[in-house]
Amino acid sequence: MSSDGSRHAAQTRIFLRPIGSGLPLGFFSFGIGMLLLGCFAIGWIPITEQKQVGMLLMSFVFPLELVATVMAFLARDTLGATTLGLFTTSWLALGWADFSAAPGVKSVTLGIYLFGFATAVLLIGVLSTLGKPFFSVLLGVAATRMVLSGYYEVGGAHEWLKIAGGFGIALAALAMYGGTALALEDARQREVLPLFRRGAADTAFQGFEAQLDRLEAEPGVRQQL
Repeated sequence: MSSDGSRHAAQTRIFLRPIGSGLPLGFFSFGIGMLLLGCFAIGWIPITEQKQVGMLLMSFVFPLELVATVMAFLARDTLGATTLGLFTTSWLALGWADFSAAPGVKSVTLGIYLFGFATAVLLIGVLSTLGKPFFSVLLGVAATRMVLSGYYEVGGAHEWLKIAGGFGIALAALAMYGGTALALEDARQREVLPLFRRGAADTAFQGFEAQLDRLEAEPGVRQQL
């Protein structure tokens, strides 16, 4: 049994197909979506154009984020794919809410949804501090924006929505920086703009051999998730 098992283990091969990174696409589309939400909340986009904002979130941001999510799962980046996946359907949900509701009408249901979403995003942000602190900052700002928007939806003054809009503009800028940094990193095969990776996230850029020890225990390779 042991000799056959050892022979079988020695002959086992794991084949991985290189794919392009979906993170730049995810970051840039996220930034455009946040720009729309921020400008609408502040008032730079007239409230009469609420339906147009909703249509753009559903028709432009949602499908691009969906593609980025699929690519992240194929690349075996579970945490990144989970984050992108949550935001993907949030763009569809927020877009549909804006499109279907009358301009300026508040929704307690939407507010509670934003509180729950902010909790999940904050937890992922805490986990990201282990390897990707830039992502933690981005997610922390995103969670803050959600809480402020949620508070407005459940009965807060309109000023809270404007403050949330300011956080949305800041998020758009952070996302554009992140997308640019990731795209340059992929093109140059090295870090150009700092993303402050550390731990396993930094080790992943030091070559394939550094990841072999944990490869057999990753999803898609091990028998059970």
